[in-house]
Amino acid sequence: MTLVAFGINHKTAPVDIREKVSFSPEKIPHALKDLTSISDFEEAAILSTCNRTEVYCGMKEYNEHRVVEWLSDFHRLESSKVKPYTYIHPDDNAVRHMLRVASGLDSLVLGEPQILGQMKTAFSAANEAGTTGKTLNRLFQHTFKSAKQVRTDTAIGSSPVSVAFAAVSLGKQIFGDLDGKTVLLIGAGETIELAARHLHEQGIGRMIIANRTVEKAHHLAEEFGGYAIALTEISNHLAEADIVISSTASPLPILGKGAVESALKSRRHRPMFMVDIAVPRDIEAEVDDLDDVYLYTVDDLQEVIQENMKSRLDAAKQAEEIIDTQVVHFMEWIDSQDSVSTIRAFRAQADRTKAEMLERTRKMLAAGEDPNHILEVLAHQLTNKLIHSPCNQLRNATNEQRTPLLDAARTLYDLDNH
Repeated sequence: MTLVAFGINHKTAPVDIREKVSFSPEKIPHALKDLTSISDFEEAAILSTCNRTEVYCGMKEYNEHRVVEWLSDFHRLESSKVKPYTYIHPDDNAVRHMLRVASGLDSLVLGEPQILGQMKTAFSAANEAGTTGKTLNRLFQHTFKSAKQVRTDTAIGSSPVSVAFAAVSLGKQIFGDLDGKTVLLIGAGETIELAARHLHEQGIGRMIIANRTVEKAHHLAEEFGGYAIALTEISNHLAEADIVISSTASPLPILGKGAVESALKSRRHRPMFMVDIAVPRDIEAEVDDLDDVYLYTVDDLQEVIQENMKSRLDAAKQAEEIIDTQVVHFMEWIDSQDSVSTIRAFRAQADRTKAEMLERTRKMLAAGEDPNHILEVLAHQLTNKLIHSPCNQLRNATNEQRTPLLDAARTLYDLDNH
């Protein structure tokens, strides 16, 4: 069986192509069963995210065109319109690709951790659909273990490289444990939603979400156990906030120096960490002049992100070394499976020969023949049966000058020591 990793991603295909070959979660079980119903495919799993659609499978015989045809047919597309955007990796390259994907080395944001969870979901779906077997089961477990090692042994995920994550990480550096802290999020767009998610994961004590459309703020607050308010209510809650993160499309500042100064007095000058991600800015620049306020703009965060990206690139080099080693380990396991099946076949053949000889011997005993004669016949015929095929192959190898086979036979039967 040949391992294959096949698909398209953000590097090879624009979004209008990626969306045409993506799989919704509810379609994946049907797609997996459809794929494995084809005789060429023995095992299969599908990973489908906004940035990639990939098929991991075991094929009886490697056939690149067969995979492209299936993906195109399933989505009712012409294969000629899909193939230019695809990539395919067989055997050890398939293993390397999966390990790199799971470790975040092939992601749009280098080292991002979400992809590992998405791969675990893909494996669970394939496992539940019954389309994984011994090889893919082993490969996915090996992939998860390797990705964990990359996270543990390198700094690939320790430095924030998104604006939202950088903001949350800086807040954690300033306050340490975020448990017991209150955050005020101003806005309800994608960046604020991502910041809310990171804060929730970091165990933030309390979350207040302010937005021009209160209904949208309520929707986001419900997801993370927060409290929604209108923009006009900010002044009533600002003093409660240890952290303020703002990202709106307002053309004018939402927070002025006076409002923040009043909040600081109410807080008895306990420090406030403020991040203004908006362009134009939501927080007046003069706020930075106040004592006990740590104000960061989007430009400040970009400097942090660029420095952290350099750190991730250095860590990625270490991660590639780990992955190279883990690919070798997995391929050694694959090779060992070949030897196991060969040994099993060899034993089965020997057992059949033994059973055949025993049956002849029992008939000779039942006929009353001399036991010593029977033993000699048994030993002679059993020996001839066991060595007949190897001897023929060795004679042919000698005639055809296939020296490696002769050398292998001497090693296999330990002939050099006799």
